[in-house]
Amino acid sequence: MPAETRVGRRITMKKIMNAVARKFTTKKKTADVIAKKWKLLSGENGWEQLLDPLDIDLRRYVVHYGEMAQAAYDAFIMEKKSKFAGSCRYARRDFFSKVGLELGNPFKYSVTKFLYATSQIQVPDAFMVRSLSREAWSKESNWIGYVAVATDEGKAVLGRRDIVIAWRGTVQTLEWVDDFEFDLVSASKILGEAGDPRVHQGWYSIYTSDDSRSPFNRTSARDQVLQEVRRLVELFKNEEISITVTGHSLGAAIATLNAIDIVANGLNRPKDQRSRPCPVTAVVFASPKVGDSNFQKVFSEYRDLRALRVRNALDIVPSYPILGYSEVGVELGIDTRESQYLKRPGSTSSWHNLECYLHGVVGTQGSKGGFKLEIDRDVSLVNKRTDALKDEFLVPVSWRCEKNKGMVQQEDGSWKLMDHEEDGEVMLM
Repeated sequence: MPAETRVGRRITMKKIMNAVARKFTTKKKTADVIAKKWKLLSGENGWEQLLDPLDIDLRRYVVHYGEMAQAAYDAFIMEKKSKFAGSCRYARRDFFSKVGLELGNPFKYSVTKFLYATSQIQVPDAFMVRSLSREAWSKESNWIGYVAVATDEGKAVLGRRDIVIAWRGTVQTLEWVDDFEFDLVSASKILGEAGDPRVHQGWYSIYTSDDSRSPFNRTSARDQVLQEVRRLVELFKNEEISITVTGHSLGAAIATLNAIDIVANGLNRPKDQRSRPCPVTAVVFASPKVGDSNFQKVFSEYRDLRALRVRNALDIVPSYPILGYSEVGVELGIDTRESQYLKRPGSTSSWHNLECYLHGVVGTQGSKGGFKLEIDRDVSLVNKRTDALKDEFLVPVSWRCEKNKGMVQQEDGSWKLMDHEEDGEVMLM
C-alpha cells in the first residue's frame, strides 16, 4: 500500500474517532446537566425564563418525552386485517429497542405495564381500531399506552427514578374533530367534589370505562394505571422519584386527566411518607382542551402538579373544543412553517403530526423567528409516518413499516401474517 494511502487512512480514522469522542462528550455533558437541573426542567418554577428563547436542555427534555409518546404510535397495530389490530406489536421486554429508542439514547427505561382502554360511549374510529378478523384478540379493547420506569442507568442520567406514563393518540385523519360531540361531564367521582370540575365526556369515557366481556378491560385504563403508579411509588419510595405523563392529541388529553387524577388522589405520596410527595408533570403535544374553567382552577391549585403544552401555530386540534373549555398549564409555542427542511406551508396533517412537532421543538427560535437545529436529531424522522420533508433530502414518505407488513414466509413457502409478539402480562384470546 502506498505511503500516501496509509497516511490518508490514518487521518480519516482520526477524524472519525474525534467525531465520535465529541459526540460522546456532548452526551455526557447533557446527562450531567439534566441530572442536576431536572426539577427546573420538570416545571418546578413554571418554566420561567426557559421557554423564550427555549433552553437547550429543555429542548432535549421535551423531545425525550415526545419520543416516549411517539413510541406508542410506532408500536400500535393499525392494520384491520390483522387479528391483533388495536393491540401492541411488541412485548414489554424489548419494547424500546423495537421502537428505536435504545441506540444513541442516554435515557434508559424499562416498560412495566401495558394499558388498555374501552369506551362506554360511541367514539370515532380514529380512537379505537377494530379488527376485521373473527379471531380478533379483542372486540372491545385497544392498547392505549404503557408505564415505564427509569433503569439504574437511566436514573443516573435523569437525576432521579422517573416513572413515565405514555398515552397513545388518534391514528387517523383529523375528521373526528368536527364529528365528535364535545359534551362536558362531572369529574367529581375521580377528582373529588370540591370545585365541581367538568371534563370532556369522550376523554373521560376512554379513561374510566371498563367492560366485563374483555380480559383487558375488566378494569378501566384509569384503574390499571393508578394501580401501577401506586406499586412503583411504594417500590421506590426511598429514592427520589418523579412522575411524568405524556401524550399527543387524544393521548395528550388523557395524559392531562391522568396527571391531575394521580395528585388529587395522593398516589404521588408513599403510604407511610405522606409528607413527601413527588412532582407530577404532564408534557403534552397538540392537546385538545380537557375541561371547563372549574377543571382549570382545580388543576392550578395543586402544588405538585404542572403541565407543559406544546402547540404548533397552525394545528387546529389545540383550539378544540372552542366553547366552554379552558386550557391548563403553560404553553410552549412552535411554528413548523419556519423550518427550511419541511415542505411549505405544510398541511393540516403535518401541522398536527408528532414527529413534525418534535422537529419544531428542536429548531424553534421563539419570538425572534427563524429556525435552527439546536440539538442533534435526525431530520429523517419527520417522514416516519407522513410526507413533510422536502424531496431534496431523499427520505421516503411514511418510511416506518414492518418488513412485508408483517407477512412471514413459512417452511412450505406459504405466507402468514405474524405481526404481534406475545406478552406475558395478560393472556391473549
